[in-house]
Amino acid sequence: MTTTLVRAAVVALALALAACAEDGVAADKTAEEKDAKALADSAIPVEVARPVRGEMLAMYSGTATLEAEADAKVVAKVGGEVRRLLVEEGDQVKAGQVLAVLDDRQLRLQAAQTRAALAKAERDFNRQVELHQKGLVSAGAFEGLKYDLDNQRAADDLASLSLSYSEIRAPFAGVVSERQVKLGQEIAIGTTMFRVTDPTPLKAAVYVPERELARLKPGQSASIAVDALAGRQFPAIVKLVSPTVDAATATFKVTLEVNDPKGDLKPGMFSRVGIVFERRSEALTIPRAALLDTDGASNVFVVNGGKAEQRAIKTGLSNAGKIEVTQGLTGTEQVVIVGQNGLKDGNPVRVVSLEQTAKSGS
Repeated sequence: MTTTLVRAAVVALALALAACAEDGVAADKTAEEKDAKALADSAIPVEVARPVRGEMLAMYSGTATLEAEADAKVVAKVGGEVRRLLVEEGDQVKAGQVLAVLDDRQLRLQAAQTRAALAKAERDFNRQVELHQKGLVSAGAFEGLKYDLDNQRAADDLASLSLSYSEIRAPFAGVVSERQVKLGQEIAIGTTMFRVTDPTPLKAAVYVPERELARLKPGQSASIAVDALAGRQFPAIVKLVSPTVDAATATFKVTLEVNDPKGDLKPGMFSRVGIVFERRSEALTIPRAALLDTDGASNVFVVNGGKAEQRAIKTGLSNAGKIEVTQGLTGTEQVVIVGQNGLKDGNPVRVVSLEQTAKSGS
């Protein structure tokens, strides 16, 4: 009987000890879960991106107004009434094509008068040649006749030239961009009648700060974007780089030639210019938003084992929201691009998307 009681007591004690052990394990497990939950709750939500390898361009950006290579006002070199108008705005014209005709009756009469006077001077001179050869006319008188003849020839040429000016001609091939006279209008010498423009090729002049002078050279590639054409881009090339700097503005002029084979661009359009002065084909890049500027040094945060790790990096080219990393990253890291401003080295982080962050915030 005594043995039986002892055995029962031992069993009861063992059961009690087992129950206590189970309660301790459960308590430890609950504490660990609470710690993990607290750690998760304290983790800072961030968005990350991996570095990308690709082409990186260093560009100068500016604005310019498109200009025609040849653009000229056609002015009247003689006065008179506009008798005929042969072209209208928008017409394509060839070099030397007649654009308008002025009243030339007076000019024709003046040309006929000078021709008659020239013919008389030539007859008089020819008669005196034989007499001069026989010594019947003095050398001085003969020279005077020769000068008179030359003067009359010049007067005849001048009258013919004035007559030709009654036909208003295009100075070069292009497009009539403006007509500023009307049929029957009486115009004076120097009146602007037309404007002719040759839109091929179009040029864009951009004024660049002097610090970029050593980087820009003729032949470099460029592009322009035109707001009037919904931001369409057109290729261009640097044609001229001014060797002098304007002291008043500390800028120098760079002239671009724009490639527009379809003729969609027009002189006077506003454009945004990008000039490529350096190109790297396999650059390691990250979003510029990831960069932290700390005491003049460049740093980023990467996610390593659920914690934020600050990395010092060296940067290179920068363009269009991206920046090149030349040292400090291998390309396999998760770089924090949103939420890094409040981070410290070693802070627990939780990678989320912008959409998840927005939902949790609401």
